[in-house]
Amino acid sequence: MSNNIHPIFDRLLQRQDRERRLNQKSKVLWLTGLSGSGKSTIAQHLERKLHNEGYFAQVLDGDNIRSGINNNLGFSIEDRQENIRRIAEIAKLYANSGVIVLASFISPTIAIRQMAKDIIGENDFEEVYINAPLATCEDRDVKGLYQKARKGEIKGFTGIDSPYEAPASPSIEIKTNEQTIEESVQTIYNSILPLIKL
Repeated sequence: MSNNIHPIFDRLLQRQDRERRLNQKSKVLWLTGLSGSGKSTIAQHLERKLHNEGYFAQVLDGDNIRSGINNNLGFSIEDRQENIRRIAEIAKLYANSGVIVLASFISPTIAIRQMAKDIIGENDFEEVYINAPLATCEDRDVKGLYQKARKGEIKGFTGIDSPYEAPASPSIEIKTNEQTIEESVQTIYNSILPLIKL
């Protein structure tokens, strides 16, 4: 660290103060899965569910982040790593502010997700695998990305010509081809409730 940087974290309000004010324990739920698996949709509905139940949550979503803070990054392996590194740092700031974070990112490799976990902290990181077969994701293809990838118009597309490494032992696994959105959201909510209740 540079000699010119002097963090003041110890003089700021502490996380416990913020959690007491929000009447919740903060957590980072890291939703990972293929494009079209349902990550963003589940994150949006879960945020609303948490809000309705009196919790304060914030969604961090791939497209939103890439249109703003990470708009200078491409899709090379190096840029994908930097994308996730920045997101993990933001998620950590939110968690330290007492907020429940719903991070919705493909984050295709085990190593990239481990990096995020290392930054955020093992005790704050809950990996949620939004699992849908590639065929299901291609059938949904709401953005038309799989079609473009199959035609060679998009290079390095996860699941087509770039690998997706499924989590070996996620905290929660949701099979969106077998559950409705409502069932998926309720399953996650039931799982995290003991972790976020103050």
